[in-house]
Amino acid sequence: MKWANSLIRIANHEVETLQKRLLEIVERRTVMEMRLASLHAEAEAEERRANTDANAGWYHVGFQQGWRIRREQLMAQIAETQVEEAGARDALSRAFEELKKFEHVAEVARLEENREAGRRENAAMDEMGLRKAQGY
Repeated sequence: MKWANSLIRIANHEVETLQKRLLEIVERRTVMEMRLASLHAEAEAEERRANTDANAGWYHVGFQQGWRIRREQLMAQIAETQVEEAGARDALSRAFEELKKFEHVAEVARLEENREAGRRENAAMDEMGLRKAQGY
């Protein structure tokens, strides 16, 4: 059964590693989404400022162009991260399925060992009963 325990430990390690990787990806995506939200808030504040200050209005067009470029870049990064997250989730799912297969195989092997031990014990008891019946 040592082999089964080793396989289960290895599979557990892989599941834990993939869970950590997924967590890191989700955290990165969350940070990017927060940056996008703050970028939108910044654009709204600049819009209000441009409407109230004539001098700020001169720079508003350049600000909007830069804002669009930054927003598009950030949205592209978020999209890439979402694809990476989906891949990490799939890998984690497969690793978890492998872990369950190893656990099932180990459980079947354990039950088979118990059944074999019970069979040997019954055979030994039958032999002892036969010897006692024969007067040995």
